[in-house]
Amino acid sequence: MEHWKHIIEAGNRCFRDGDWVQARELYLQALAEAQVLFGRWHEHNMAVAAFVISHHNLADLHLTLGQPEEAAENLCASHERLLQTLGDAQQPQALRDIAMHHSRRTYIELLQFIAEYGAFPRTDRLLGAPSRRQQHLACNGRHCH
Repeated sequence: MEHWKHIIEAGNRCFRDGDWVQARELYLQALAEAQVLFGRWHEHNMAVAAFVISHHNLADLHLTLGQPEEAAENLCASHERLLQTLGDAQQPQALRDIAMHHSRRTYIELLQFIAEYGAFPRTDRLLGAPSRRQQHLACNGRHCH
């Protein structure tokens, strides 16, 4: 976990300094490590937090670069993994409880993101928003609001 902390802090320094390329590289390294730690690190809260933070830092970087759809991808990937963990009875209950706790934050972050930047295909799929075709079929060709 200390290695992850070192990488994420270095990424944050690069982000603050405007070195976007290096920040992205470090955030991707931190995410790769967090993915390995997720479910394996004895301290579930720290492992899940590292995973969420890594994705959210990447999302912030993409927003800074004017890439909201890529930011949405990271926010969705984080939330989706937590939901998968919640539904996996093979996972330890402690990990599932922590995933539930963190999923509240990732859900709120997604809703705030959508309110500010709009929805994207993955946010709609993840949150169950109906497609335009489904909306049209539900209205039976009538004008709906």
